[in-house]
Amino acid sequence: MDLTPSFKAYDVRGLVGVSISAESAEAVGAAFVDVLGLSGQTIACGGDMRPSSPGFSGAFAAGAARRGADVKSLGLISTDELYYVCGALDMAGAIFTASHNPAEYNGIKMAKAGAVPVSAETGLTAIRDLAQQYVDCGIPAAAAQGTVSTLDVLAGYAEKLRSLVPLDAVRPLKVVVDAGNGMAGLTVPAVLGDQFHPALPLTVVPLYFELDGTFPNHPANPLEPENLRDLQAAVIAHGADIGLAFDGDADRCFVIDENGRPVTPSAVTALIAVREIRRAQAAGEAKPVIIHNLITSRAVPEIIAAAGGWPVRTRVGHSFIKARMAEEGAVFGGEHSAHYYFRDFYNADTGMLAAMHVLAALGEQELPLSELVREFDPYAASGEINSSVDGVDGKVADVRASYANGAVIDELDGLSVSSKGGDWWFNLRASNTEELLRLNVEATDAATMAQVRDAVLQQIRA
Repeated sequence: MDLTPSFKAYDVRGLVGVSISAESAEAVGAAFVDVLGLSGQTIACGGDMRPSSPGFSGAFAAGAARRGADVKSLGLISTDELYYVCGALDMAGAIFTASHNPAEYNGIKMAKAGAVPVSAETGLTAIRDLAQQYVDCGIPAAAAQGTVSTLDVLAGYAEKLRSLVPLDAVRPLKVVVDAGNGMAGLTVPAVLGDQFHPALPLTVVPLYFELDGTFPNHPANPLEPENLRDLQAAVIAHGADIGLAFDGDADRCFVIDENGRPVTPSAVTALIAVREIRRAQAAGEAKPVIIHNLITSRAVPEIIAAAGGWPVRTRVGHSFIKARMAEEGAVFGGEHSAHYYFRDFYNADTGMLAAMHVLAALGEQELPLSELVREFDPYAASGEINSSVDGVDGKVADVRASYANGAVIDELDGLSVSSKGGDWWFNLRASNTEELLRLNVEATDAATMAQVRDAVLQQIRA
């Protein structure tokens, strides 16, 4: 098996039995220990609800133990549960998940002790190359092999999150949660219910909480509007105050207001940023740093600055965000894709903690969610539009040439173009994981946004 196609910039993602298997998982577990120097140390691994995850996680543990690491098998976990373990227990770890991808996929997300991400620049490529050698030639046994034992971390994870955003004093809220048959079906009852702690003033209406990695109801990808329709309908039907949708591994959270309309991840980023700025300022930080990627709304840095924070713009992708969080000592970071990062959560992303911030903001005052978030969403945005095209680089070059003389060009990540008057901007970038061009457009009004969007789409799809 050739491992190259399944190793991406930030993680491993491939078709089960084609580019990822139990054999390759065992080899990756062994290489993970060797490349990161983990022999003699304790590491953790677990998996999501996909049918292949338990077997792959067990194989990874066996490979890691063969190379001398003691392995704590976590069983069924969300990705942010892994980050909790890596941060709270200061150990490296891995989770088998393909996040929002269809059932026939699986993958691996890896982190060093302290929840520091493992990316292509920080060890993932070396792990791939050594794992390939182990697949081809076998895994040698270490002089002192490790052990495999189990560890249940759900209660500790729930305790950590409850301690960061107290919700016991909010006004009563009715909350519809769509777990998409993913790991939020396990973590939401633990954190927002009374499984481990006293009940909160929340009435949770569950949708698709049954863990099922075949995704019988809809794909666990809330970024696609059609996958939010059941949640939107349920919010209206139940007269709920808010709806929450999680992706398959529950590290992302999407928000629906009381009218069934999506709240943009940029608005959520701005809302949480203001809360975290105020909290940090109360603790004595003069100008708290907030990270945002270059595709979030222009409102995000404007609101951060107005609240007394320092906005720092970065590339798309969790490894870039987390590195910049650590470098800047940032209190919070947000992405357009609904990944939210917290200094108090080891600079890692957690959809659950973001959801708790939104619930707290909503429940600490009387306005409905639609009115609460209005100030955080002043511009017209297209959302992310994906296009499958031939010759990705050539298409981007053509778009760049057509705007070179009349607009401001920025190539921090893909191609960002903004009008000289500042009334519109767009970003066009190739996907890191799929053969797609991703377009995001924003403008001061809907008509201008539509005009720019249609012009760029016509050019790249021609």
